[in-house]
Amino acid sequence: MIRFGPAGIPLSCKGRTLRDGIEDVHSLGLNAMEVQMVRVNVVDRFPDEEEVGLTPSEVISDLIVEIERVKGKKEIRITDPHEKIREDDTLITLASGLVQNFQEVKELGDMGREMDVELSIHTPYYMDLVSNSDLTDRCIDNIRWAGVIADHMGGTMVVTHLGLYGDGDRKKAKKTIVENVESFMGWWEDNKLKPLVGLETSGRQEVFGSLDEILEICDNIKGTVPVINFAHVHAREAGGLREPQDFGALLDRVKDYVDGHYYTHFSGVEHEAGNEKRITPIKKGDLRFEPLAEFLADENPDISIISSSPLLEHDAMYMKVIYERVLTKRVAKEARAKKSNNKAPEAAEDEEDLAEDLELDDIDKPPRIKEHSKGSKAAEPKKAAPKNAKKAVKKK
Repeated sequence: MIRFGPAGIPLSCKGRTLRDGIEDVHSLGLNAMEVQMVRVNVVDRFPDEEEVGLTPSEVISDLIVEIERVKGKKEIRITDPHEKIREDDTLITLASGLVQNFQEVKELGDMGREMDVELSIHTPYYMDLVSNSDLTDRCIDNIRWAGVIADHMGGTMVVTHLGLYGDGDRKKAKKTIVENVESFMGWWEDNKLKPLVGLETSGRQEVFGSLDEILEICDNIKGTVPVINFAHVHAREAGGLREPQDFGALLDRVKDYVDGHYYTHFSGVEHEAGNEKRITPIKKGDLRFEPLAEFLADENPDISIISSSPLLEHDAMYMKVIYERVLTKRVAKEARAKKSNNKAPEAAEDEEDLAEDLELDDIDKPPRIKEHSKGSKAAEPKKAAPKNAKKAVKKK
């Protein structure tokens, strides 16, 4: 199945909640939405008296993403939404503007499935998995919490960048990034989270995330898959995605990693010297969607294409229209070819020539009658005069 959708709540959506966004995506005829986890404000607090004995999934006042608890002399962190809250716990609540509580998260997941809108989550765009500072800890926390939310929502994917190399040695930076990915993916497996972690290709040379780097991590760490951002790959390859076979070759490289389902981003892009300068609407950049649409019409892969264009849903719908147009032409062409093969060769050739002269798509349609030049009228056949009609007498 081929899915199209925006990276976030549609711009045209009157409401700004996820519920409004899912409904709007469905009403626009789209069937995917990537939830943007962009504003992450964390608040630590002690549990209220009435919250003791409940689980984070049962608390309606806050979205409790983690419980900090002292066990013996060791402090542990619990992210299971079904863990019962104790009086001496510290609750980590997330005020992200996304949802109020886990009950709402579950309802949104149910709504997405009912409306056939595939849901996924993108972590904050700025990531630092190199410095191993407090910032790195916060970035890893954001990835873990996005996983908990996506799992409770029934989301398919948590998409993340991996961050800058920094000013130090690149080999050392890469080693640190890999170790941090291994760390949070070990936690992922221990907590039995179902969503995959999608590692998105980057659009700049100083940012970790070339396709080779992403695939190397996916080769070695279970649960990670490549997320192809076509604009980023196009920029890093100095405009290398131009023909249907270019897109086909790119998707072939990740085919063995994605378990049959490709997850991708598309937008326009301005680039220079192998680096993305800025993301643009599709019509403003030199990355065209038509060649990809031709590949999709030929191969019909299972793929989600998220519009990360500034126009969001507008460009998601634009891609859907382009794809459907290419597919319709392909089907019509195959139908004409099949019809022609069933006719006598000479008759089929004459009929095709006639269709071409008349600029018709369907050779079975009757020919159009040419319009007369402006001011002229077509001659009409004369009506027979009644038998007993009197002759007209001209007045002198």
